[in-house]
Amino acid sequence: MPQHRPNDLTATIVAFLILLTSSMHAAEPQAENWLAKTKIAPPLVVPASVETWQKQRGEIRAKLNELLGDLPPRPPVSAFQVVSQEVKGSYTLETVQFDNHAGEIVKGLLFVPKKATAQSKAPAILYCHWHGGQYDIGKNELLGTNAVPVAPGPALAEAGYVVLGIDAPCFGERNGQGPDGPQQKGSSGEMSASKFHLWAGRTLWGMMIRDDLTALDYLCSRPEVDAERIGVTGISMGSTRSWWIMALDDRPRAALCVGCMTRYEELIRAGMLKAHGIYYFVPGMLKHFDTEAVIALAAPRPMLFMTGDQDGGSPVEGVRHLGDIIGNIYALHGADTKQRFENVIYPGVGHIYLPEMWEKTLKWMDAWVKGG
Repeated sequence: MPQHRPNDLTATIVAFLILLTSSMHAAEPQAENWLAKTKIAPPLVVPASVETWQKQRGEIRAKLNELLGDLPPRPPVSAFQVVSQEVKGSYTLETVQFDNHAGEIVKGLLFVPKKATAQSKAPAILYCHWHGGQYDIGKNELLGTNAVPVAPGPALAEAGYVVLGIDAPCFGERNGQGPDGPQQKGSSGEMSASKFHLWAGRTLWGMMIRDDLTALDYLCSRPEVDAERIGVTGISMGSTRSWWIMALDDRPRAALCVGCMTRYEELIRAGMLKAHGIYYFVPGMLKHFDTEAVIALAAPRPMLFMTGDQDGGSPVEGVRHLGDIIGNIYALHGADTKQRFENVIYPGVGHIYLPEMWEKTLKWMDAWVKGG
């Protein structure tokens, strides 16, 4: 083999480094170019008084409902049926279903502690499953450890909560039940459902939250449930569903959200739009406000966020930015409300639900839902 002279080797190395640097630059997100040509809403300005915020809060909620699209009215709780019951030690597991009046039968799992009765009502949890590309699992996340360190359904039921979780659109028994039918499952079915809803003047995300609120209607109606003590929780897509539910409905008393505390501008700047599926995006959102305006609608109800600083779908700069703004909204409601909002960032942790996070979940719900 021919031998490189020292200056030849140096030239080769320099040429390689120039090529590598050029490739890295070419791969950088073009977010600044896109954002420079697009008018987006500035960060939420915290008003001087809670009275001003309450007026602004109503306007934000109305705009959110408008952006979600022309959603059909939710079906009544009479649309729910219990299709099976099974005694499981300290609780009864029911499979429930309802016609969502939008083309699908939606099934859910309901865990009812034996001690919960019409005479001795129990607190309740609306559990929102994650995405994770696990389209076949859906509500069955409540029975497994695919997303959470423990099976959350039995664990919460044994802790004294009535627990309900439903299949989100395109998940569980709804996988392959979109407008294209069984030929389109998984991400393809999700895309087809999103296209259909956009043509109908609404969003897939709006339909997902609509079904969640229908489940909340039913949970509140159950005779064993104390409707004044309901919490909502989930990881990832389930986390996002949770804070949107809190934003749009005042019935949940508290929420706990793992991951997906995402500020959209920082997500764009980090080049991580790819971290979230098509279901997640609401047209026109950034013309009016970013995520802080949604999450802040929950104030002063207790909310705990737990996010890893290595979670690419929730750039840590945005997590901190959100925490600062939302914390100031909570502070408007009085000094004693500051403890009701926590934004915990875990160093060196990615998009995962740690055992210690589950321990905090139980403590948070016990403090603010069961005994709050």
